[in-house]
Amino acid sequence: QLQLVESGGGLVQPGGSLRLSCAASGFTAEHYAIGWFRQAPGKEREQVSCISSNDGGTTYAASVKGRFTISRDNAKNTVYLEMRSLQPDDTAVYSCAADAFKLCAWGLSEGDFGSWGQGTQVTVSS
Repeated sequence: QLQLVESGGGLVQPGGSLRLSCAASGFTAEHYAIGWFRQAPGKEREQVSCISSNDGGTTYAASVKGRFTISRDNAKNTVYLEMRSLQPDDTAVYSCAADAFKLCAWGLSEGDFGSWGQGTQVTVSS
């Protein structure tokens, strides 16, 4: 059974950093595009970053480019989202999603991802 579990969220002060993890089980994550999405209260879900299957490249939303870095550790079957210079606008529930053999450069939307984790809360506040 394909499963995604996020961790690493929490409360951080503005300017701080967090690393989110998306641990995959039941499938080989290397062969899947993994997207990180976030949803703040009262706002639509947005994709913040994506890493393609089989080292096919990464994409970032303009709002996080230069501050967030997505990566994967194939040995641990885990994808990470390193977040730096966090601001209150980054406060949201962050979720990861997966779908097989896709390239993020195709402009994948949330509907293109078939499997989702439960999410982890990130709160940026002083």
